[in-house]
Amino acid sequence: MTWLPPPRPEWVRAVNDGLILPIAEVAELPFTRDSLLAEARATFGLADGDVGDFGSDDFLEPLGVLLPALEGEAELTVVGRWMTRRFLLRFLEVRLQLVAYVRDDPGVVDEEIGEPLFVTGAPRTGTTILHALLAQDRDSRVPEGWELLRPVPPPSPDPAEYAADARIALADRELRLPGQVAGELDAIHVYRGRMHKECLSAMSFAFRSEEFTARYHVPSYVDWYEQCDLRPAYDAHKLVLQILQRRSHDVHWVLKSPVHLSALPTLFAVYPDARLAITHRDPLTVLASLTSLVATLRWAHSDQVDFAEIGRYHERMWSGALDGLVTASTDGSLDPARVHHVHYADFMQDQIGAVDALYRAHGRALSSTTADAMREYLATRPKDQHGAHEYSFADLGLDPAVEREQFSRYQQHFSIREEPAR
Repeated sequence: MTWLPPPRPEWVRAVNDGLILPIAEVAELPFTRDSLLAEARATFGLADGDVGDFGSDDFLEPLGVLLPALEGEAELTVVGRWMTRRFLLRFLEVRLQLVAYVRDDPGVVDEEIGEPLFVTGAPRTGTTILHALLAQDRDSRVPEGWELLRPVPPPSPDPAEYAADARIALADRELRLPGQVAGELDAIHVYRGRMHKECLSAMSFAFRSEEFTARYHVPSYVDWYEQCDLRPAYDAHKLVLQILQRRSHDVHWVLKSPVHLSALPTLFAVYPDARLAITHRDPLTVLASLTSLVATLRWAHSDQVDFAEIGRYHERMWSGALDGLVTASTDGSLDPARVHHVHYADFMQDQIGAVDALYRAHGRALSSTTADAMREYLATRPKDQHGAHEYSFADLGLDPAVEREQFSRYQQHFSIREEPAR
């Protein structure tokens, strides 16, 4: 098969043709640092001040790289520019809220994040469904989409008040929007306000995040990001968790993102007692599925989507990350007592058994009540309920024999089974 972008809804075509003037006017505004900072301040009725309103100035460098890349490289449509401006402003607005919250409640930075469990692994290896199953354990705390998008103030511990929080609908509209623009995104990955969300959404407040490299073709930002210090992103992530748990007690966080696999030293520097669940799958299948997801996500923002270029980028990224995982697993830098490995093929055959093995590896017991909740979750979410995800490795323009050799060290070390070609 050859990847073709999904057809655009009629309203999206009208917006991109400039026929919806209020959106077109906003889309014409340039992405400049000072104008965005001023607009974020104005949202809260703040006068223009120094950058200190937004906390540490370590976000200015990545923002200064990202904004020109969005203007000069991303080739955004009208609706893409409109969504992107809203996207950027949310990060800046929440930065203002985070700084204000710490100023008013400085003790929040002393909140302990004890022994968090991070689900990680290459994308499309089962991290999302494993994370969702772990969320069925009432003794674990898994952040929802709205909490990571808008964490201030801390959510209520009362279930009724929590479910009635006005931020849920606000975040849900933002999370659904790319799928409404691109079409067919839900068949690949569903995004909702009440769904469990990965860590990138909290790390993006530092503007050091793969959220930007996934949504946009921004090669200059990619070059900068691959060399940057991710500590500010992990510090932002920790502060978000500290705020979210401020009104709770004895919180056991269960978190998730593929990005952690490439940043394990930084993760452990911020969370010294963290534990890992690392998922594994045939890397050629991963490349094909991931490229399809990212291409569709970029289609929400731009008419210019180079499927093969996206595939080459992820081949380079994940061959390095997975090879690095092998090295860390063999040179002693990754403590095996902290890590449990989950193979996609085994997980899909027996999800509850795989979770039970994960619990036992980390010294916990999977109760029958939690196991039943996990089974119920699976029963109410059948595979392909939002449509089948069609993708093909052939669309990447890569030689499968060359890629098998490229990933051979990883596959051999972790005994990764090859999947039938798609």
